[in-house]
Amino acid sequence: MKEKWIAYPIILEGPNVDLIPLEKEHFEELYLAASDKELWELIPTDCSDKALFYQNYEHALSEREAGNQYPFVIRHKQTGQLIGSTRFFEIYPSDRKLEIGWTWIIKKFWGTSINLESKLLLLTHCFEVLKTNRVQLKTKDNNFRSRKAIEKIGGVFEGILRKDRVLSDGTTRNAAYYSILDDEWDSARLKIETQIKEKNNF
Repeated sequence: MKEKWIAYPIILEGPNVDLIPLEKEHFEELYLAASDKELWELIPTDCSDKALFYQNYEHALSEREAGNQYPFVIRHKQTGQLIGSTRFFEIYPSDRKLEIGWTWIIKKFWGTSINLESKLLLLTHCFEVLKTNRVQLKTKDNNFRSRKAIEKIGGVFEGILRKDRVLSDGTTRNAAYYSILDDEWDSARLKIETQIKEKNNF
């Protein structure tokens, strides 16, 4: 079992969303949010399938116990509704690095500041609380919307890993890898904060 680097429970509070630890009690409401198939078109596992959703989110809880993942639900403060999920994974305390991923938000909030706010909360915790050296992000190589979003928050492109993942339908995907390092954090934070202000002032 890995060293428990990330305290449980932690709640990351923002102006519009709170990131709270995933629990079994969230599954029913979270699945209703996740059941839109369009959310998963460019994500390796199609969690609009109820059996796959429960399998993967049960697994996330067991991986948290092992210190390998830390899943959150995204709760919209104004309505109290669960509108998505995200997580830390590929957690390596001895190397002070981890990955942020498995992020999805319901379509109603696409193009708003919600994803940016969530990333700001996660990255702030990584660099200012956990004192990470490196935060990794990756996406399907042809998911250009996601790649552009990662680059806009300061992610530095590192390359393509070919056939990096087998998908739910048995095909494979190539993955585009990005990272933000501790000495890049100040610049990345400014980029994110600027974009949040622009969206909220629109």
